[in-house]
Amino acid sequence: MADRSRQSHEPRTPSEFDEKVIQISRVSKKTKGGNKMGFSILMVVGDKKGKVGVGLGKAKDVLSAMRKGIKKAKKHMIQVPLDGTTIPFSLRVKVGAAEILLKPAPQGSGVIAGGPVRAVVEAAGVRDISSKILGTENQASNVYATFEALKKIEAIVKLKGIKLKSLSDVQAEEEVKIQALQDKAKETAKTKEETRKNETATKPVKAPKTDNVAKPKTEKKAPKAS
Repeated sequence: MADRSRQSHEPRTPSEFDEKVIQISRVSKKTKGGNKMGFSILMVVGDKKGKVGVGLGKAKDVLSAMRKGIKKAKKHMIQVPLDGTTIPFSLRVKVGAAEILLKPAPQGSGVIAGGPVRAVVEAAGVRDISSKILGTENQASNVYATFEALKKIEAIVKLKGIKLKSLSDVQAEEEVKIQALQDKAKETAKTKEETRKNETATKPVKAPKTDNVAKPKTEKKAPKAS
């Protein structure tokens, strides 16, 4: 008993995986001795580098159910193929009453997705994606549909041999584009400065105006006496 109490109070070591609780449900089971109460917890686990898994844990208490869910999720993890920071192509998947649409997005767009979809794609390491929930609003169903969509993407990429860009390749391309824009801006500013100097050098010098020179005043003649 002492060993068990020590184990339960020991600090938990930090995990390399990102663990998210999606849904906690209180369940009951009828038996001869009466109703047995328990908890059912849906967990999403990912390393944010392409690996993600989904697991449902059931136990009498919340912590035990979470541990079981995490264990199942790690056991059934998949490797999501990433094209830089997004998915390689669009996909629409229907699982039961849930229907999910996933679309790739340009770098810097962020994760445009609802709660259940966001939890799965962020755990997988997808940084830019656009999605839409087309079916039921049930969180668990949408999580399973998103997971199924990522599994299909993995299968299609392997089947067709699609070549994907790594994150380093995308970052290198972005750096080249930024450098090209900076060089173009510098060249434009230099051209404008040279044009301004040339216009100043070839501008004719205006002669001073003589109209404003003071003229001598003439004395007015007195009127003749009649």
